[in-house]
Amino acid sequence: MKKQFAVLGLGRFGGSLVEEFANLDVDVLAIDRNQEVVNKFSNSATYVVQANAIDEASLKGLGIRNVDHALISFGDDIEASVLATMLLKDMGVKQVWVKAVNMYHQKVLEKIGADKVIHPERDIAKRIAHHVVSEKIIDYIELSKDYSIVEIVASKKLHNKTLFDLNIRAKYGCNIIGFQRKDGEMVISPTAHEIIEQGDMLIVIGHNRDLNRFEEEGV
Repeated sequence: MKKQFAVLGLGRFGGSLVEEFANLDVDVLAIDRNQEVVNKFSNSATYVVQANAIDEASLKGLGIRNVDHALISFGDDIEASVLATMLLKDMGVKQVWVKAVNMYHQKVLEKIGADKVIHPERDIAKRIAHHVVSEKIIDYIELSKDYSIVEIVASKKLHNKTLFDLNIRAKYGCNIIGFQRKDGEMVISPTAHEIIEQGDMLIVIGHNRDLNRFEEEGV
């Protein structure tokens, strides 16, 4: 049985989520209190409705308790996102992810049971900053406060060497979990005998300090 998703609030972030769900052929219930916005996404969501997302009766009437995963995105309306989070958790929605405006907002959401708090602007800013500061890092994904995944371009220094030769885990404490060849071929969970070529895109996971050291000394 396919999972059921709901998106509450169809601003830039929420609307983008709905469109991407549609691209992935995922069933999604989209809710917004603005009828014009609802009309805009009428062809994207499986079911799009104009409703007050902080009204318990309205949510129950829409069968929101039956969704597996709800995502709340109310822009700067902190009170509405907090109330909606409380309602959805009280109704038994398994996963409730909420877009936060700031760290104070995040702390409140975590205290009332949000399963994940999202900071899209902050996360995008971090990825751009890492890309701009380093000529080697192409992308950056924060996993936690201390651990991340980065995409790093292999330099001439690594050319024609196997992962066994490089011994990156022992030298730097991080792991190459995959890489993409210049011709687009993806190598996932590479063996120790895979050969790295200059220009390959390395996907590396590890502690931030180890990743920084690898980027500065190893690539």
